[in-house]
Formats: sequence, structure tokens, C-alpha cells
Amino acid sequence: MLETLTLRDAVELAVVERSGFVESRHVGAAVVLSPDGEVVAQHGNADAMILPRSSMKPLQAVASMTAGASLEGEQLALGTASHSGTDRHVEVVREMLTAGGLTEDDLACPEAWPSDAATRREMMSDHAAQSRIRMNCSGKHALMLRACVATGWPTEGYLEQSHPLQAHIREVVERLTGEKVALTAIDGCGAPVHVITLTGIARAIHRIGTASERSPFALHRVAGTLVRAVRENPWTIAGPGEPDTIAIETLGVFAKHGAEGVMVMVAPNGTTVALKMLDGNGRAATIVAATLLARAGGLSDADVATLTAALPLTVLGGGERVGAIRVADGL
Repeated sequence: MLETLTLRDAVELAVVERSGFVESRHVGAAVVLSPDGEVVAQHGNADAMILPRSSMKPLQAVASMTAGASLEGEQLALGTASHSGTDRHVEVVREMLTAGGLTEDDLACPEAWPSDAATRREMMSDHAAQSRIRMNCSGKHALMLRACVATGWPTEGYLEQSHPLQAHIREVVERLTGEKVALTAIDGCGAPVHVITLTGIARAIHRIGTASERSPFALHRVAGTLVRAVRENPWTIAGPGEPDTIAIETLGVFAKHGAEGVMVMVAPNGTTVALKMLDGNGRAATIVAATLLARAGGLSDADVATLTAALPLTVLGGGERVGAIRVADGL
């Protein structure tokens, strides 16, 4: 039986405070790795199995690149994104498809509205419809398709677990995490997503986040190129006002949230954190991750203060600030 995270082995990571009263509490688990990859802090059961959800996208992107996709800059960064579906995001995804002789019809992700409110309002006022390319994972799917085109694998059925691309992705996930995949589920976009430990995803993200583009190993060179692309184009990874984009722009970290309260973050010096909110709510995940990096020496207290001011952490009452979402006192 898989060891999943439970209340018994979770700790309080964040609270929501209103007028001096703690209104809500977020519990979960977190693990911090040093720049050389050693565990330096653990909160809760970091050996519990989790579904990394979109925090696995950097691993999937590295696998697609080592399978033959050759992208760089904005296009590569979109390949690991959970984008908000703005016109700018969609334009780059279209470029990714067109350059591979592909169209939106080749995407197997579901149709969706953009999560960016302004874009969604404009589309609705224009009586536009949902589309696959607006779905937040369309960049990942476009990169997967480019890998299939480059390698000669069929684009039809590229999300099936038996497809050679998905078999390759699984191999890369196991190589980067140092673990055998415990179970494979289906993510919201239809792609396979693999169950691994929280420490396993931390180890993988650390390896990606500290990889050198000058490495003699192709996988490491690809990972280094991916991280540079995201840091140079933070708007791609999420979008205006989104926590991942804010964190990368503000602190120069490599950050990737996942659905259901998952977050991974690598500081410029290589210190790495991975965390999972047990209730699935990620509203405090970015500031908790940055705080844990600071406590391990990866960021400064001033960095955390700057990020706190930039993130949507204010609790309002009557239109005025009456509290905040903050890191738990006992963490």
C-alpha cells in the first residue's frame, strides 16, 4: 500500500489571519535540500508519496528535449509552463506547433478558457469559444508533439502510457528522482503523471535547477538550458500576477507550482525546496517555499519581504487590510 501524506504526519505550514484571529490553517510537508543536494530540513513526512501534478512539468520538458525536440527561449519555457492563456502565450504555442508542421488539432489536451481574467472577458465579449491552445498545459503538449515529430514517433495517441514518448518520460522521471514510479495517474490535461515521494521530486528539481549547460551529459545540458529559458522569460511560466511569475521576476528563483498545493523552488545558489499542502490549497505555497529557502541560506530575509509584498497575501475586510496569509509561527 502506498504511503500517502496524512494528518498524522503533516505539520502546520501556513495560516490565514484575520483581525488577529487565525481563521484557517494549512498543514502539509516540506523538504529542503542544500546546494549540493543533501537534505537539510524536513517538516512532516517527506517520504510520503505525492502526485506532483504540474510540478512534474520540468521533468517532462527535459524528457521531451532529450527525445529530440529542439527548442529554446520563450518556446522552451512555454514547454514547462502552466500558462494563463493570454494572447502572448497562445502566440508562442502556435509558433511551437507551426514550426513542427503541427496544428491546434494535434493537441490532445481538453478545451478550456484562459485563466487570465482580462483575456477571458475579452474572449467572452467577442463570443469566442474555449480552445485547446488556451488550456494551461498546451505548451507542454506542444513540446511533447515536437518530440514525437523529431524522433519519428506517431503524434496520434501521444498521451497513451504505452506510447514511446511516455515510456521515455517515465524513464527520465525515474532517473532524475532516483526512484521507481510507484503509480501512474492521469493529470487534468490528460497526460500521465507519476506518483513519487516528496523527497524524490525535490531531488529531481534540484538536479534540473543546478544543471550546467556545459555539462558533458546531454540531460544536464538540456536541463540547464530549460532553467535559463524560464528565468529569462518568467512571463511564460504562468502569467501576469501569477505567483510563479512573480517569484521568478522578483528573486531569480526557478519555481513551479502544481495543482493541489504542490510547489517546488530552486534558489540561485541551488538550495531547493519541495512542499505539499495537504488540503490542496496552494495560496500560501510560494511564500512558504521562499521562507524555507531563506532559512537554509538560499535567499535573504529581505528577499522574502520583497516577495511577500508582491504576492496576493492580503486579507481584506470592508476593502481594507485586516490580516494576511502567512507562514505558520511554529514552522
